[in-house]
Amino acid sequence: MVNYDREALFDALADGVRRRILDALAERECSAGEIAHGFDISQPAVSRHLRKLREAGLVQRRTEAQWRIYRLNPDALRVVDRWMEKYRVFWAARMHDLKRYVEESP
Repeated sequence: MVNYDREALFDALADGVRRRILDALAERECSAGEIAHGFDISQPAVSRHLRKLREAGLVQRRTEAQWRIYRLNPDALRVVDRWMEKYRVFWAARMHDLKRYVEESP
């Protein structure tokens, strides 16, 4: 297993545009141009976001002829998932409290 830099992962995920790029790549592989068409920012800005995601290990890139094709790397997200695991108990308790409150409310 590759060792991912947790700080780099969270830094990459902190940006809304990068999270939207990941959402698009979760659906299917895309070229940089296809990704850029979905955003109201310049192609160079999209390229910078893709580079940040690639450096964090969240996306992988391959070349086909003149195109660079990007895909999501789910292995990197496992690091985030493991970090969040210890906080899920708080959410479960809060959801239980909310359920009880709603059921007891008039």
